[in-house]
Amino acid sequence: MKNTILIILTTLLFTACEKALEEVPKDFVSKANFYKNEEDAEAAIAGVYAGMQNDFFGITNYLMSELHGDYLFGRGSQAPITIWDQILDQRNIGRCATNWSSFYTTINRANAVLANVPNIEDINAETQQRILAEAHYLRALCYFELVRGWGAVPLKTNESVDLSAVEAPRAPESEVYDLIIQDLITAESGLGEVGDETGRASKWAAKMLLAHVYLTTENWTGAAEKANDLITNGPFSLVTVTESDDFYDIFAVDTSTEDIMSMHHSETKGSTIPNYLHRAGNVPYNYSSGGVFAWLPDMNSFIGDSWDENDLRKNFNLYTEYQNAEGEWVPLPSTTPVLFKKFITNTSGISLYSVPIYRFTEAFLFYAEAASMAEGGPSDLALERLNMIKRRAYGFDPTTVSAVDYPSGMGSDAFRDAVIQERAYEFITERRRWFDLKRTGKVTEAFAAAGKTIIDERLLFPIPEDEINNNPAVNQADQNPGY
Repeated sequence: MKNTILIILTTLLFTACEKALEEVPKDFVSKANFYKNEEDAEAAIAGVYAGMQNDFFGITNYLMSELHGDYLFGRGSQAPITIWDQILDQRNIGRCATNWSSFYTTINRANAVLANVPNIEDINAETQQRILAEAHYLRALCYFELVRGWGAVPLKTNESVDLSAVEAPRAPESEVYDLIIQDLITAESGLGEVGDETGRASKWAAKMLLAHVYLTTENWTGAAEKANDLITNGPFSLVTVTESDDFYDIFAVDTSTEDIMSMHHSETKGSTIPNYLHRAGNVPYNYSSGGVFAWLPDMNSFIGDSWDENDLRKNFNLYTEYQNAEGEWVPLPSTTPVLFKKFITNTSGISLYSVPIYRFTEAFLFYAEAASMAEGGPSDLALERLNMIKRRAYGFDPTTVSAVDYPSGMGSDAFRDAVIQERAYEFITERRRWFDLKRTGKVTEAFAAAGKTIIDERLLFPIPEDEINNNPAVNQADQNPGY
């Protein structure tokens, strides 16, 4: 990791902004010859965004968090990720280390922006404020991933340009969350509306992440307030659904009315997620010649027989047949009779959809859970917002009472369970289930319901060996249990 830190300005900023560096030596970039003007500042923040890669900090991060859910299991080299009563094997411990390095590299890029952009004089003041706010947002996003995955982690808020800045002990989770919250409050005040590029942070993205952080830290009032602000004041609306394929209006379009922030893909740079979900050439879901179908549905879990067939999300998320070369619909092989469907490719094999970071649907579920927890039970408004999401899932008007509504009179625990269940259905393969189970203390219960066991040591990822070897403030005694 230290090697990455030491070369970050050379490798990142040079490749991200070659045009901006035309008048300086091509083999060296330093603060003295880089942070000169607005163009340099824009290139620097672009470098921070680049750390997110094309599938939310890379497919390795996506699979390590997604495959820890109770409703799926891995195939091939990813199978050990979902053998929950064992410690991860060395390959997947290495994947965790890759994720750790990715987060801290991105954090260091954000720290570089925060340290150097304020000193640029040749820059519009509003642009400068926005870039700094984006850096705060992205640093908060990284630390939120780190603290949820590893627990206590080194807290680094200064740019690392040499070995003197490497030493940092694991900070308590409370301190990490304090920094996240401070960063997001700063980001919210400095960011504007959603622009043409919904892959960039806006004040609404900051509010949404802050609501998620408050929900995770059990600041119920704060979470409810932020979610309510999004629902009542934000420029978003729920996509209308009358049949399963209507959900593609959320995922398979350039922009959606639900898009708060997402990773977008183009005809030249697609996502790799479809290749992990589908077999090669499974028309019409995967036209690509690649396809390792490594993330397999576990039909013994909540996505099996207990999931109502009338819920349109079931058909949208799962499929059992595909088209062969003759255009005939044929069943999937008996070895993998069901596959996930949400993320697909087009006829050229390139993913054209968006991978959500946050979408509007979640604000309703954030509010329902947080408001009920804050008030000791669901209010009429909390119940209504939960029911709006369920009604839409069945093809009904979200604003009209329906036969599928959850009833009034539910207790606090039963209502929260209902919210978590709706979240489970709504966010399949969107990196939510594992962290929802962790924050609600439902891991063991949920896994048992699917016929699985899990050891406590799997609740946290391992601290990378490189961090232990190279960070003087971290040693083997600081390792998470079981590794």
